[in-house]
Amino acid sequence: MPNGMKFTKMQGLGNDYLYIYGPVPENVRPLCLRLCDRHFGVGADGLIFIDRSRAADFAMRIFNADGSEALMCGNGIRCVGKYLYDKGLTRKRSLTIATLSGVRSLELQVTDDGVKSVTVDMGKAVLLQRELPLPAGLGKGMEISVGNPHVVSFVELVEGIPLSLWGPAVEKIVPGGANAEFVQVLSAARLRMRVWERGSGVTLACGTGACAAAFAAVKRGYCPAEQPIQVRLDGGSLLVTVGAAGDVSLEGPAVTVFEGEVDP
Repeated sequence: MPNGMKFTKMQGLGNDYLYIYGPVPENVRPLCLRLCDRHFGVGADGLIFIDRSRAADFAMRIFNADGSEALMCGNGIRCVGKYLYDKGLTRKRSLTIATLSGVRSLELQVTDDGVKSVTVDMGKAVLLQRELPLPAGLGKGMEISVGNPHVVSFVELVEGIPLSLWGPAVEKIVPGGANAEFVQVLSAARLRMRVWERGSGVTLACGTGACAAAFAAVKRGYCPAEQPIQVRLDGGSLLVTVGAAGDVSLEGPAVTVFEGEVDP
């Protein structure tokens, strides 16, 4: 396949994307639909394109499995850092990445085998609505921006929640759609979260969603600010620290699954 498009499949806690170095092609939506299909394509939650940037060291653009463009992805940006370092595109261990939500800073934790984990300065979370009415029977949620929109709902027991039913219902109550996070407080330092991502559906993890959940827990007084909060998702755990001024940092793994080449 002399004219094939090279990609690297990577995942952060099972939140998997296909990473492509180069500009976004004109046929990006049909490309997403074809490649992200888990039965007839490669299988992924979306595509992430990496390129040079005048505003930062590099830039990333994120497209969901349905072809819609996302503003930011906490799991995705960690894998971008690993991609760039492990492929020798940079030797920096402190990187800046331009996103549609602004420039984000990364700190890479490197071993002899490459990047193992990444800490991301996610910027400031913003509380948009504290008591957002949810569809019938779901109570009230908190609308939060972490560069992209989220609705966080605290529940007594998150296991067994019908994400495929509740997720789309919550997503639609915010104009333009929002990610829906359902969160159970385990302790002052531990949360359990499950997520429905707009444009992708049920996913094993969501980095910006974990940040929104931790921020909401601090705002509600369930967890303290300035202390690491473990957010356990279906795909594993992330560490989130919420500052007193609302600044949020995210730490978690980044893993390469395999590389391939497809007809563009």
